[in-house]
Amino acid sequence: QVQLVESGGGLVQAGGSLRLSCAASGISFSTHAMGWYRQAPGKERELVAVISTIGSTNYADSVKGRFTISRDIAKNAVYLQMNSLKPEDTAVYYCHSLGPRDSWGRGTQVTVSS
Repeated sequence: QVQLVESGGGLVQAGGSLRLSCAASGISFSTHAMGWYRQAPGKERELVAVISTIGSTNYADSVKGRFTISRDIAKNAVYLQMNSLKPEDTAVYYCHSLGPRDSWGRGTQVTVSS
């Protein structure tokens, strides 16, 4: 059974930082790319960042230079370091495994105040 559990969300002022974590079980990073997505109220869920099975990364244009996705294979965890946060980054952030066992976490709320 695949389980993805996000943590690390919260309330932060604009310009601040947060680090999201995704604890994964039931999947291997050698067969699954991992992504962070977000969904703001009234908007579609969008891709924020993805890390491939070989560790290459890609980012949405809106977060390039501010967010960094990484993973710890030994801990089976994925992280999203978010710096220089803006109010428009406010959303529920979801962890997603892309591969044979496609799965979503329940999300963690990030709120950036101006």
